[in-house]
This record gives sequence, structure tokens and C-alpha cells, in this order.
Amino acid sequence: MNSFIGWIGGKKLLRKEIVKRFPENFNRYIEVFGGAAWVLFSKEKLANMEVYNDVNGDLVNLFRCVKFHCGELQRELSFMLNSRELFYDFISQYSTRGMTDIQKAARFFMLIKTSYGSDCRSYGCVKKDVNVMVKYLTEIQERLSRVVIENKDFQDLLKVYDKDDSLIYLDPPYYGTERYYQVQFSEKDHERLYEVLKGEKGKFILSYNDCEFIRQLYKDFNMDEVERNHNLLGKYKDKKHIYSELIITNY
Repeated sequence: MNSFIGWIGGKKLLRKEIVKRFPENFNRYIEVFGGAAWVLFSKEKLANMEVYNDVNGDLVNLFRCVKFHCGELQRELSFMLNSRELFYDFISQYSTRGMTDIQKAARFFMLIKTSYGSDCRSYGCVKKDVNVMVKYLTEIQERLSRVVIENKDFQDLLKVYDKDDSLIYLDPPYYGTERYYQVQFSEKDHERLYEVLKGEKGKFILSYNDCEFIRQLYKDFNMDEVERNHNLLGKYKDKKHIYSELIITNY
């Protein structure tokens, strides 16, 4: 199934390449930088235990509301329209004190769905049927019913969930593109992630942009180069449409 949202750096175009590299046997699946969870949603079930995590609290609140309060969220969304005026109202309202988790989740959902490139900052001017989007949440709720949803730093998360029978998928903010994300991820964080992964008990699969810094950092691991169409630049002439990425594993 498809994810219910877009997200910066989402793996809609790369998910098949990632999933086909999964090992045959693993008992728990941990998606560390969850985002839109395109890889998680690509299969009906990935493991006996599944974990979705993201450090972005707004994103996690949305996933939790879909899982635990889907009907109430759908009711809140039924009063909303896809319009420029409302888009900027949602931005200004989002930090209002006293708003419930469901009200925040509904506004965040609309910001993601109607912004350009899911950046939650600029109105996308794209025709989208809110009713179709809202109905699909029922299917997403069913899929998430078996998924643990966490809001932790990657290092803290892996201390809890890393076991010998784990498959850990990681899709961190790409090196040099961190400014596009709401939650900051520094060069020290990239290095800290590498240090954590060196000591992993389970198997991991890691997706990154293809650059010299990452190639040198993970030179002792298995590394495949893959190419995909650039989903934003491809709309413009005289731009490079192919984007090179790395898939790194410890198995």
C-alpha cells in the first residue's frame, strides 16, 4: 500500500530497491527515521514486531492520531478545504495554545498534503480531493494497528530495540540537505549515527545520498549505488533528472 502523506526525502521511488535487499529472516523491524514510512507501508506485514520512529513530534502525533483516533481525526478533517487562505491559517493556528492533539494532527496533515514538496511552508497550488485523502486514513489505521510508534533520538531508540533478530532500516536526513528538515541533523549527528551502527547486533540497511563524505564514512560496509528520477527537479527543464543514492548494509 502507499503512504498517506508525502515527506521530504520520502522513499516512494526507492522502496522496491530497499525491500528487495531485505534478508529472508528477521523477527523485528525498526524504521528509525520514519518520515512518511513508504518502506513500512510497502508490505502488509514486515515482521512479528514493527516499530515506526521519528524525532519530529508533529509527525509522530499525526501517526498516533491516525492509529488511535482515526474517526475523530477524519471528522476534524471533514471541515477543512484545500485553499491558499486556509493553508496559511493552518500555519498560524498550529502554535496556538490549547489546541488538542487531534486538531494539531489535522492541520499538520493538511499542511503536508497541500504544500509544495510537502515542505509545510509554501502552498502547492495542486488540486487534491480532501475527501479521498481522508477516507484512505481508515486503511492506514488498520495497517498501523500492529505497529509501535515511538518519538526518540536514534541512539536511544536502538538501545531499546536492537536485538540479534532485528532488521533496522535507516533513512536519515541526507548529508548536505539537512536545512530542508524541520528537525536539525548536524555533521556530528551523521558521525554519531555511524558510531552507533558499528556496534549493532542486528542487521541494518541504510539509505544515503551518494557523496564522498558518506562513502568514506561507511567504506567498511557493503555499498550499492542506485539511481532514481529526481521527483522535484524533474519538473523543470535544463536540470539533471537523475539522482544517485547509496544503499549500505552490514550483511
